[in-house]
Order: sequence, then C-alpha cells, then structure tokens
Amino acid sequence: MAKPSTPKGTRDFSSQEVYKREYIKRTISEVFCRFGFNPIQTPSFENYQTLMGKYGEEGDRLIFKILNSGEYLKEISTEDLQHQKENVLTPQISEKALRYDLTVPFARYVVQHQNELSFPFKRYQIQPVWRADRPQKGRFREFYQCDADVVGSDSLWQEVDFVQMYDQVFSSLGLQTEIHINNRKILSGLAEVAQIEDKLIDFTVALDKLDKIGKEKVVLEMKDRGISDASLAKLDPIFDLKGDFLSQLTLLENLLKDSEVGVQGVEELRFVFQNTQELGLQTSKLVFSPTLARGLNYYTGCIFEVKATQVELGSIGGGGRYDDLTGIFGLKNLPGVGISFGLDRIYLCLEELALFPETKPNQTQVLFLNFADKESAICMKLIKKLRQKSISCELYPKAVSIKKQMQYADKNQINWVVILGENEMQNDTLSLKNLIEGSQKNITQAEFLETISEIIES
Repeated sequence: MAKPSTPKGTRDFSSQEVYKREYIKRTISEVFCRFGFNPIQTPSFENYQTLMGKYGEEGDRLIFKILNSGEYLKEISTEDLQHQKENVLTPQISEKALRYDLTVPFARYVVQHQNELSFPFKRYQIQPVWRADRPQKGRFREFYQCDADVVGSDSLWQEVDFVQMYDQVFSSLGLQTEIHINNRKILSGLAEVAQIEDKLIDFTVALDKLDKIGKEKVVLEMKDRGISDASLAKLDPIFDLKGDFLSQLTLLENLLKDSEVGVQGVEELRFVFQNTQELGLQTSKLVFSPTLARGLNYYTGCIFEVKATQVELGSIGGGGRYDDLTGIFGLKNLPGVGISFGLDRIYLCLEELALFPETKPNQTQVLFLNFADKESAICMKLIKKLRQKSISCELYPKAVSIKKQMQYADKNQINWVVILGENEMQNDTLSLKNLIEGSQKNITQAEFLETISEIIES
C-alpha cells in the first residue's frame, strides 16, 4: 500500500502553525473592522460559468474544475469525444469549479443580494482559494486570501484608504513593505499611443511578467503575440523611467499627452500619491511601477502589488479598481475597488524574519491520572469545576500504567498532574505534581479548587 500524502501544493498544519496563522488573520481582520468593513463568506465552489472568462486566458487555465457526479460522460456525443476539444468538453462534464479568488464570487454575491445591501458596501472575507498552479516556494495550490472591497463608490479616497490599510496591517505585523501602484488607464493609454488597442490584453499579460523574466523575454513574448517593432519602439520608454514618483508621472504624462485615458490615469495616480504623502505612512513606501499590469482582465483603474523589502518572496498583497466587474453579471455602473493579503506568503515572511510573537498553544494545563472508575468519577467532578474557571484540563482516558500516563503528560508539555488514587479518595485529598520543577504537594480537594488558578497563573 502506498504511503499516504497530501496533494502537491497543499499542506497539513500543526497546532503551532495554526496559532501563527490565526495571529495573522486576527491582525488583518482587526484592521479591516477598524476601517469599517464587515465580514461575509461565499461557497468554496461556484458555478463553472460564474468563474470562467473572468481572469484572462492564463487565469482560466488555472481554475480547478469539478467533475459532475454520476455518469458524466453518458450525455456527451461521440463526435465531441472524438474531437477532444477542451473548451467543448469541459462545460459538459463540469458544472462547478473551485473558486480562483474571492473577488469574482464577491461580485456574484453583490449582484445576487443587491436589494439587501446598502451602498457603498464594504466587506471583508478571509477564506481559502484554489489554483492549478505549479507549486514552488510561496506558491501553493490551496491558499488563503484576505480581501477587503468597496462597491458603489468611484471616489479615489477609497484607494488612499486602502494604501493606509496596507500600511497599518504590515506595521502591526512588523513587516517593512513597498506598495507598488500603477493604473490600467495608463496601460490603455500606452496601447493607444503604440496603436495596439486590439492587443491590450496581450500587451498587459506579457508586461506583467517583467519582474519574473526580464525586459528581453517580455519583448520577445510581445512580438510572439503580434506586437510590431514600431509599436515596441513607442513603448520602450516605460522600461527605463527614472526619478521619484512625481518625476516619473510627469515623464509619462508627456508620453501619453495624445491619449485622454492615459492622462486620466496619471492624474488619478497623482491624487493617490499626494494625499498618501499628506497622511504619511508608518513602515511602507508607495512606489510607482509603470510596468505593473496585474494580468486580470477586470481591473480598470489603480492597481496595487505589495512586496516585503526584507524577503525575496514575490508579492504578499495586491488588488485594484474594477469599475465594471458586476457588469459581467448584469448589474451595470457599480464601481468597485479592493485589495487582498496573501496569508501564506505573509506567514513565510514572518517566519523567515522571526517576527511572530511567542505563541503559547491553548494546550492542556492539568492532567488527572486515571487509577480506576471510582477515582475517575471524582476527578471528572473536579475537572468540570476547573473548566468552568477556564482552566484547560483532562482525564487520561484509561487506567494504564502510571509511567505511560506521565509520558503522555511530558510529550504534550502538560505542566501539572493531579494524582487521586484510592488513599486520596478516602481522605478527600489529592497530590499536585509540578512536572517542570519536579515538586509535589498534598492538599485537600477544596484547597485545590481554591488555589489552582493562582498556581497556574504564577
């Protein structure tokens, strides 16, 4: 029989790891609440058609499809089976898919519940998502996203607020970060200037890989996608912009002077930057990244990507404005903007930098040894009273050797052991043993209940 294992790109978590992950979730959710966001949850899987076509060509390939139950091939025609065309077969055998992110399910939620919501609607969501990606350090097939979104407002103050939110979360976690920002309108303007409006998606998908594969390979990919040398020559200045945030914006504004949408993108970025500077940031730095594209088709305005400056691990957060996302589900003219925190990568950063606070698991504090049923019945009464005092305790389940029970206490780092055998039962006493110091004292059961809280806390 093969040794059991987890699927590639997934993990088990020990108690200590779970406590650390909960620390991150708690920190993020506290900031979300401070900024006026309320929690919702959506199902782990959505209808196939809800997800497909929303993430671009590459994103769609990474969606985990769920096979229909039963004889899912029975209704497929022989012709479709013989042609083996994925785009024809898949919708027929898979009606559901695991969610790829939390944003598209949120858009579906807003449309479905629009009559129950008050706009602008601010929600946060901390749940797992799944992507059929190639597993590597910091990249998993099952991972958590921590999202906050606002729908029903086109105000750029929302973007300013999200930058502040990023800064507060990462400051609370002790991480120094760069918040990279760009605007899809600038990218649309560049496509307009280069006369490749029909290649906008090809342009942004290739450009988004710049940090991973470098300029030379990005240019080659653009050529492969049908972008001409003449167009590439017009785009070349964006690869080598120099200077501070506002200086780069000025240079870009000159390049985009003939594109109305491009100039609008520059003005939006200037607004966000200047107001962020006025408010100030604690440990984060706002950085203009003119080649940042985020290869998701639904972004329409400002886009964000956050990187930890002390660890080489890719982005630990991202997001942007998606003014027409709900339009794909029939609800037009409802602007939205949102950001996401990558819990798993944040965990790796905190672990590598030793930034986790010392976490003490809520483990058993007191173990009652098991001698026999009569003694155990008395122990259970004491245990009930201790639990009412919020003291974690348990009875060893079986009257095995004392040595084995003590080994259990030692292995599970239980510091206190209660010994209540036949002699103690007759005298209404018990022995309390401190496994750290090796000391032991005999006290009455009444004294034990009165003093145990003080003993454990000290």
